[in-house]
Amino acid sequence: MPLNPLIFKQNRQRFQKEILHSSIAIFVSNDEMPSNGDSLYPFKQNSNLYWLTGIVQEESMLVLFPDHPDPKYREVLVLVRPDELKEKWDGKRLRAEEGKAISGIQTIVWMDTLDPLLQVWIHLAKNIYLPSNENDRKSTQVQTREYRFIEDIRKRFPLHQYYRAAPILKELRSVKTGEEVKVIQQAINITNRAFDRVMKFMRPGVFEFEVEAEIQHSFLSQRATGPAYSSILASGANACTLHYISNNQECKNGDMILMDFGAEYGGYCADLTRTIPVNGKFTKRQKEVYNACYHLHRFAKSLLKPGTIINEYHQKVGKEADNIFQKIGLLSKSDIKNATPENPAYWRYMYHGISHHLGIDVHDLGTRTEPLRSGMVLTVEPGIYIKEENLGIRIENNVWLTKNGNKDLMKEIPITVEEIEASMQK
Repeated sequence: MPLNPLIFKQNRQRFQKEILHSSIAIFVSNDEMPSNGDSLYPFKQNSNLYWLTGIVQEESMLVLFPDHPDPKYREVLVLVRPDELKEKWDGKRLRAEEGKAISGIQTIVWMDTLDPLLQVWIHLAKNIYLPSNENDRKSTQVQTREYRFIEDIRKRFPLHQYYRAAPILKELRSVKTGEEVKVIQQAINITNRAFDRVMKFMRPGVFEFEVEAEIQHSFLSQRATGPAYSSILASGANACTLHYISNNQECKNGDMILMDFGAEYGGYCADLTRTIPVNGKFTKRQKEVYNACYHLHRFAKSLLKPGTIINEYHQKVGKEADNIFQKIGLLSKSDIKNATPENPAYWRYMYHGISHHLGIDVHDLGTRTEPLRSGMVLTVEPGIYIKEENLGIRIENNVWLTKNGNKDLMKEIPITVEEIEASMQK
């Protein structure tokens, strides 16, 4: 369903308060990416452009110029002009009134008329803010439209002062407004109902891809865009591979299945992980390891509050993991004594971080070295991976930081051994 355009109005206002006087900021959409032959991958909008406008259509731009002498050009949404022939093949494109309704921006300009207007606007400005992908997890070497646009603008207007929009957006996007959290909560509610469906479906003999199909069916039937990321359905030893997405093995009696999935709704992501017994009943050992992981989950969640620094928080959870792993027979006192800060003992069985920021991107923008602030949304996801026992367990919830601590946005989703067994028996 359409989101409240107030979300995007507030985001633009927050950004414009942070830029220098007499500045223009320009944001571009992502490329349409070719796959093979004449085919394209499904289009995914640039996260910054979406955060500012709510527009998911390709060939879109946003121009912000708060000090433009003509008020109607202080916020401009640029759309591709509807083309009757293209629409016969690829579907309807946004009309001006539809763009206004989604974004709350009243001035719409067609892309094929932009160049002469943009030249005049830039001549009026002293500074130009341009976007770039500065997500810390970025690894691709493909040059995106953002970077091609940067090169083009700098060649055309070499004497302006240029600034990076990314540091401002990293600060702003990490702190969610109340309206944004409502949308994240909706994505979580959809994910909750999908998990409930899966618990009732699960039984020995089903395949991981069948579980994925149940999740996808539930997401789409609830108006989700689809999965927020590639769902992980990892049974048995597969659960020890963190980003296992083959999802093609049989779920066998006596095994656990680690399920890491989340819905995307209104452009915002949920990120849930639960590990459940395929046959609906934990063994004694499975219960022991699961409860150890659940202890770490609660311990980590108790530390997440404004003022916490993620990197220091990970170290504290790691020390607690050393103690817990010793209690369940994974580590000895000498293992812990002989470990080094660069290679802590717990890394043998928990080899990933405990939390990341969540929002429009499942690994959203946010600080890891500065104190966390009220309004941020993060995951809490400790895991225990025991290859020699074909056992991997991860438990993940999403929390919203408040002034006095945090609010668990997934508190309604079954999480304890007893809750999971009872839900599966239904």
